[in-house]
Amino acid sequence: MKRWMLPVGFVFAISAIVTGCGSKEGQKAASPGKVDKTITINAKNFEFDQKEIKLKKDDIVSITLKNSQGIHAIHIEGYDKDIKGNETVTFTADRIGKFDYVCSIFCGNGHSDMVGTIIVE
Repeated sequence: MKRWMLPVGFVFAISAIVTGCGSKEGQKAASPGKVDKTITINAKNFEFDQKEIKLKKDDIVSITLKNSQGIHAIHIEGYDKDIKGNETVTFTADRIGKFDYVCSIFCGNGHSDMVGTIIVE
């Protein structure tokens, strides 16, 4: 094997690593452990304690649903995310707009009042 091939291969490998790590595009996707906003929604018969949640586009958000009264779950329309009681869902708010979230388990006469909105700006 020729002696020059080892240093050239080494330089090529280092260049590839530096180029890949230096890009800012897709930086949030490269660090999935980073959460920009952590939210806990408390649900009771027949309301959510947070009627409106504001996020910035591309925020990584972690939402936890706590049931303080009754059995509830959340469906976030437009993101197709479902959160059961005492569970957490993490996602990137990558679309601007208003997205309703609703109780997805029928919980009684006030069930239709269990609505909130996520606003992504």
